[in-house]
Amino acid sequence: MPRNVSRKRPAPATPAAEPAAPSVSEPAPSPEEPSTPFARETRPRNALRAKLPKAKRFVALAGNIGAGKTTAAKLISQSFGFELFDEPVIDNRFLKDYYADMRRWSFTLQLEFLIRRVEHHELIHSVKKSCVQDRTLYEDPEIFAKYLHGLGHMSNKELDLYYEYFQRLSRSIAPPDKVICFSVGSVDVLLDRIRTRGRQEERGIQSQFLLGLNGYYTSFPLVLQEKYGVECLTLDVSSQDIRRGRGREEFLDRVSSFLA
Repeated sequence: MPRNVSRKRPAPATPAAEPAAPSVSEPAPSPEEPSTPFARETRPRNALRAKLPKAKRFVALAGNIGAGKTTAAKLISQSFGFELFDEPVIDNRFLKDYYADMRRWSFTLQLEFLIRRVEHHELIHSVKKSCVQDRTLYEDPEIFAKYLHGLGHMSNKELDLYYEYFQRLSRSIAPPDKVICFSVGSVDVLLDRIRTRGRQEERGIQSQFLLGLNGYYTSFPLVLQEKYGVECLTLDVSSQDIRRGRGREEFLDRVSSFLA
């Protein structure tokens, strides 16, 4: 399979009076959120980064489709100087086919995502600086694979084979240090964000499909902590705009305190 892993490296910041950590260029409109650009920061990035430990951190974002993970991952990368690992959806060769015929392509898509996320973990292990990952490795086996199987889109044999691949490929993979899980209880909010970002293959997503996923996400933070030993911070971002103003500052404060 191709080894084309979506990965963006922050460009060096313009030298200031004191040394500045690398920063990420202003992100393009996020596929997870409306295309309004980030507002200018109201506090220096150095003040935010000062709260973080000097040791390398690996944080991952989790949440339903349209919850805002990509926006959050880019904001964390931009504000704290973390290496950004995007969710591999833009160039995914099976995503369009999957949304057109889930029963035919669910198993194939799950394997594709598994391979790409394992690649991310391998790269993250080799990077010396702190990293942020858009969507966790564990959402596929604990949420999407189970849900698609329950809907009849994956057979028993396919689900068993998927878990065999997951166990083998993730055997030596180090989990994230911490996970931030976005909660958006309103399916209407999710649908509005999905429509706003305008990804063509997602136009057919139905509210009932998202509602079912929300059911799995309700227990996911506990699964992360009890089964995988990963500390998880759950944030309700149903009405919070993390791209600007007070919503942005509150989000970054919560993240910096959580990662400290």
